[in-house]
Amino acid sequence: MSQKFELSAEPRTDVGKGASRRLRRAGERVPGILYGGGEASVPITVNAHALARATSHDTFFSQILSLNVAGKPSQVIARDVQSNPTTGRAMHIDFQRIVEDQEITVEIPIHYLNEAECFGVKTEHGVITHHMIEVEVTCLPRYLPEYIEIDMAPLKIGDAIHLTDLKLPEGVVIEALEGLEGEDREEQDVVVVSVHESTTEAEMEAMETAEEAVSPEVATVKDEEAKKEEGAAEED
Repeated sequence: MSQKFELSAEPRTDVGKGASRRLRRAGERVPGILYGGGEASVPITVNAHALARATSHDTFFSQILSLNVAGKPSQVIARDVQSNPTTGRAMHIDFQRIVEDQEITVEIPIHYLNEAECFGVKTEHGVITHHMIEVEVTCLPRYLPEYIEIDMAPLKIGDAIHLTDLKLPEGVVIEALEGLEGEDREEQDVVVVSVHESTTEAEMEAMETAEEAVSPEVATVKDEEAKKEEGAAEED
């Protein structure tokens, strides 16, 4: 079932860096801004605990949210959350109003399905490498998906899924490929996920041995030093 996000906010009259710091120190409210949609920007505050619960979902940034500011609901997209690098707590959040007939560009999470059942893993004992965990798409708000799914079950060792292989809903395009053709499109058609052979313990040891091997120049210097020491010992 789709997770619907509804948040309440309050207009913020006390603005500026000092006011924002005081809010963060109090710990109950997070400062933010509501902008776009042809309307004036509004400084706001959001309940810190409600925001933390909402942002714990990976689809929070890929959904249209309902933001109620002083009794006035708006359809918005969460554009950015600045977090404390130590505690992870939100320090500031931006919301952008959406307009029904205007396209939006959003980062959509990728959900990988049936990884344990992947043929290349279960039968061929390979490993999966995720080259991307989200993809940027452009569409009208009504077509915006919560996430893009990739079924890993049939993939074998050597298989890879590229951007052009993704199954997109109606009206949704991948921003990186939009308007490109021929070689330009091929160049941007990057790998999203791949299955490859696992590195064995023997291969790991061989690589470590190669990394630790002494270069020819160093070996030559050491050999010369050893010969000098031997010569000095014979003279003694």
